Amino acid sequence: MYPKSRVWSKGGCWWEESHCYLVFNPKTAKLVVQHKIEVLQKLPQAGWVEEDPKEILHSVFECIEKACEKLKKLKIDVSNIKAVGVSNQRETTIVWDKKTGLPLYNAILWLDLRTQSTVEKLINNAPNKDKNILQEKTGLPISTYFSAVKLRWLLDNVEKVRKAVADGRALFGTVDSWLIWCLTGAHENGVHCTDVTNASRTMLFNIHTLNWDPELCQFFDIPMSILPEVRSSSEIYGLLRCGTLIKVPISGCLGDQSAALVGQMCFEPGQSKNTYGTGCFLLSNTGEKPVISKYGLLTTLAYKLGKNPAIYALEGSVAIGGAVVRWLRDNLRIISTAEEVEKLAASVGSSHGCYFVPAFSGLYAPYWDPTARGIICGLTQFTNRNHIAFAALEAVAFQTRELLEAMNKESGVNQTNLQVDGGMTSNKIMMQLQSDILSIPVVKPAMAETTALGAAMAAGAADGVGVWNLSPQNLSAVAWEKFEPQIDPAESNQRFTKWKLAVEKSRGWENTNDDAGTAEC
Repeated sequence: MYPKSRVWSKGGCWWEESHCYLVFNPKTAKLVVQHKIEVLQKLPQAGWVEEDPKEILHSVFECIEKACEKLKKLKIDVSNIKAVGVSNQRETTIVWDKKTGLPLYNAILWLDLRTQSTVEKLINNAPNKDKNILQEKTGLPISTYFSAVKLRWLLDNVEKVRKAVADGRALFGTVDSWLIWCLTGAHENGVHCTDVTNASRTMLFNIHTLNWDPELCQFFDIPMSILPEVRSSSEIYGLLRCGTLIKVPISGCLGDQSAALVGQMCFEPGQSKNTYGTGCFLLSNTGEKPVISKYGLLTTLAYKLGKNPAIYALEGSVAIGGAVVRWLRDNLRIISTAEEVEKLAASVGSSHGCYFVPAFSGLYAPYWDPTARGIICGLTQFTNRNHIAFAALEAVAFQTRELLEAMNKESGVNQTNLQVDGGMTSNKIMMQLQSDILSIPVVKPAMAETTALGAAMAAGAADGVGVWNLSPQNLSAVAWEKFEPQIDPAESNQRFTKWKLAVEKSRGWENTNDDAGTAEC
């Protein structure tokens, strides 16, 4: 069971985010009930993406209560719910007042770009202007993606945050920390904690010692007193203090991509999964030792289940995956629903030389180039909306191929298939296209909510809960759907080479000298 965050669009200066609460049977791993509601996100300036933490919390409470009502209609006693797990977008940053329990600013989301000039200054001041100067400790490049620069922006630009820090009233956390603190009592002894997977996305966490690092905090000038306690991904953090599930333990916490890795049961080194959500995220289990990438990948914590050793992963991250379909719907308005893109793409079966690089938030792995911006090229008088729809799906497939090629170089072993999950996997044209571009089979589980499943597994397996056995012999068998490549690898390579030319044309478009403005809630 877990509250989940996933972004969908509403258009204009607002997007919508779907928050979910899902209930699973630990004996069968089957979904019993779920409830989703939409929460608005604000886009106050170009490149800024925010959400009200109070609305996030309210949506979680509402989802829990509505899901419990659905259980009652099925004649299932809600007392059968033995634990709650949390999964969340990992880098999204919140600062709140521990005395009042109120947020001091909107949540700054993971793909927000307002800190680009801060990142440029940090890199320019680094020896040899090396964006990887912190990589040995953090596994990460200096980028707008991660929490430390968002927190630095809040300290530099929001007076309420500065004052609360000076007065000793401020707490920082990613969304998991905010939710756990609020659900376990808030300003009345709420538990201020996070897990290793979320901490590893801040640039303040040493992935070797599994602790906040004083030198990293000093680098960003972040006071360590506002940071949450770092815990494992599977243990009892505290009990819910209100609502239908009062006194039920919160015992699982995983960043969304780590949760999907667990949900796909990638427990052995070399096992990988690719999630198609707002972005695309390819993770590969590397076992108990972190592997520092030479090919633009991230080194991250995969999970730490209770007292067991921490498990690491290599990750390839793409900012714009499924969000490109939302952009076609809400910005270009060439489709009216996300599902329509599949029909348009199927009607032409090719982009006819049109290539789309959706670098709306710069380029993430393997480039880490915040100066890139989106382009559509190769247009002719023959090009129509169907070709652009196909090119948009093909762009997601091309970006995934870049991630997989980097992963193959890193490991020295070529993947023989790709396990996938996420919203876009319901698009059969997309999945077939992905197999064609990779020239390997693509396999998807019949149960698409693997992120939710991973959080539930971690919660149910925690000491003191013990309703979910994660031993390999006890894991439920997973039903798969397989897509085999249907084009010649030479054609795939030719199309990929053309797309790489388009990528180079997208780079170097945007440079900033100053962060865009200041703002108050």
